Amino acid sequence: MTYSEAIDYLYAQLPVFHRIGAKAIKPGLDNVIKLCAYLGNPQEKFKTIHVGGTNGKGSSSHLLAAVLQSAGYKTGLYTSPHLKSFTERIRINGSPIPDEEVAEFVDLHKAFIEDLKPSFFEVTVGMAFDYFARQNVDIAVIEVGLGGRLDSTNIITPLVSLITNIGWDHSDVLGDSLQKIAYEKAGIIKTGVPVVISEYDDETYPVFKSRAEESGSEIIVGSDWYTATDLGVEENGRKIVLNNENGVDFPATLGLLGSYQLKNVAGVLAVLKILAQPGLFPDPSHSEAFHISDTDVLNGLANVVTVTGLQGRWQVLQQNPTVICDTGHNEPGIRNVMESLQSVSYEQLHLVVGFVKDKDLSKVIRLFPKDARYYFCEPNIPRALDAEILAEEFHTYGLEGEIFKDVNQALESALACAKPEDCILVTGSTYVVAELNQLKA
Repeated sequence: MTYSEAIDYLYAQLPVFHRIGAKAIKPGLDNVIKLCAYLGNPQEKFKTIHVGGTNGKGSSSHLLAAVLQSAGYKTGLYTSPHLKSFTERIRINGSPIPDEEVAEFVDLHKAFIEDLKPSFFEVTVGMAFDYFARQNVDIAVIEVGLGGRLDSTNIITPLVSLITNIGWDHSDVLGDSLQKIAYEKAGIIKTGVPVVISEYDDETYPVFKSRAEESGSEIIVGSDWYTATDLGVEENGRKIVLNNENGVDFPATLGLLGSYQLKNVAGVLAVLKILAQPGLFPDPSHSEAFHISDTDVLNGLANVVTVTGLQGRWQVLQQNPTVICDTGHNEPGIRNVMESLQSVSYEQLHLVVGFVKDKDLSKVIRLFPKDARYYFCEPNIPRALDAEILAEEFHTYGLEGEIFKDVNQALESALACAKPEDCILVTGSTYVVAELNQLKA
C-alpha cells in the first residue's frame, strides 16, 4: 500500500470530523482504548504533556515542543488538524512522520481497523502513539482534538496538563455555556497530575479548581507565575519582556507574531517550570526532572516556527501589499485576530473570509470591521459554509463583498485591488488557510 492509497483508504472508510463535523465523533473512549490495547498500549511507553483549550492549544503545543527540542530532548508532537499534509499531525523533533510509516501502519492494521470501525481521529491517535513509542521519544506533547473528557487523546497520564483558555466553539458538542464547555475541557485533569490554566477567567476557573481538588491535583494559573509585555514586532519576531513571580525581567523574542500569543506564553512557561522541578514525580520512572535552561527557553520561543514547522498563525505570506493568514475560526479566535490587526499599519484592509457550517456567526461577524473590503470564499470540504450564504450573513450586518468559490481566487482578486501599502488578511477557518497556494507544503 502506498501513502496515497493509505490516506485515501482512511478518508473513504472512516468518519472524518473536518469533513462532516460532529457526525464523525464516536462517543466515549472505548474504541481508542481497544485500538491502543491491540497496539500494545504504546501511550504508556513515553512521557507526555497534555494540552487542551478552545484557542491557543496548537500554538502552545508547538512552543512547548520547541523548547524541549532546544533542551536536547527527542520530542514527539501530535496536533490536529493538518494544513497541507496529513503527516503534519505527527512529528518528532519537527519532522513529520514519513509517508511510508503511515502506509505501513494502515496496511499492517487494516483488518483490525475494519473490525473495530473507529473514527479517523481515533486511528490517527493510535498511529501517533505507536510511532512515538517505536521511535523512543523522551517526551511527547499531545494536543486535544475536541473537548477533553471524551477526546481520544485522553487515555494518557501526562506529567502535566495545560488548558489554554475557554471560549465559544463546538457548543453543539461541548455544551451551551462556558461552564459546560470548561467541564469538558477539565476532563484532561488527572489524579495527582499538576494542571496549568493559561488564563484566569471568573466564569470557568471554579470549574477547573473543583475538578483539580477532586483529583488531588495542584492547579496553577500561568499568569500568576509569568507575564509577557509586548514591545512590538521587529524583523526577526515579536519582542517581549518576560517577568517571573520573583519580579525578574528578561527580554525575549517570540517567533509567533500574533499579539494574542502573549496569552499563551505564561501557560507554556509555567508548564516548563513544573517539568524542571526536582522531586515532583513520585513514580521512580519520573523522578529525574527535565533539564531546561533559560537559553533553551529563549531559543525555543524565538525559533518555534523553524524547529516545529508551525504554520498559519498570523503568518506573513508577503509584503507590498502585506498578506497575512491566520487560522482563527471562532469568537475568541477572531477577536484575537482583530486585536493583532491593531498593530499593523495599512491604508486599506482587505479581508478574505471563509467559514465552516457549524460556527455561530452571530457571535463572530460583529467583530469584523466596517471599513474593510470583503472577499467571501469557502473551503473545498463538505462541511464548508457556502460563500453565498456567508455573504448574506455578513450583509445582515452591513458588510458587503465579492463572492468566490475558492480562497486562491479570492486572494487573487484582493491582490489585484490592493495597493502596496494595503493589508490583506485571510482568516475564518483552518481549512481556508490550508488551501492557500502561498502556504508551503
